[in-house]
Amino acid sequence: MITLGDRAPDFTLYSQDMEPHSLYDALEEGPVLLLFFPGAFTSVCTNELNNVNNSIDDFGGADVKILAISTDSPFVLKEFSKVHKFQFDLLSDHDASVAEAYGAKYDHNFTSMELDRIAKRSAFVIQPDGTVAYAEVLENAGALPQFTKIKRMLSKIAA
Repeated sequence: MITLGDRAPDFTLYSQDMEPHSLYDALEEGPVLLLFFPGAFTSVCTNELNNVNNSIDDFGGADVKILAISTDSPFVLKEFSKVHKFQFDLLSDHDASVAEAYGAKYDHNFTSMELDRIAKRSAFVIQPDGTVAYAEVLENAGALPQFTKIKRMLSKIAA
């Protein structure tokens, strides 16, 4: 489990456009908001990402790099991004190794089907020095992150 002040685990994942994205490369440009979500085209995930997309300036706009991560394939993520016109990259954590490193992976207990390899809905704010300033991992896939707290933390970092 990742806690406040921990150094965020680095990763390189591929986006919906099949481009590699490294956390530590993104941090060179400023703070990063990582949003793990269980699955593209599901109602709560669509609501969550559209909420962020529609109020992107409230999340720091161009000063904050937003990366949304799921275990969906880049091909599914490309269509999801295209349909909703997301202004941030969606990254494929196809084997859930990054979700697991962040303590944000269901272990054979997602729904009654006992699915594995599914990311828990989570939010992490990573400061430019690589430390975690905000961490929220939700057990309930139907809940949303506390966007007000996330915006407040991003605003504090930018100040």
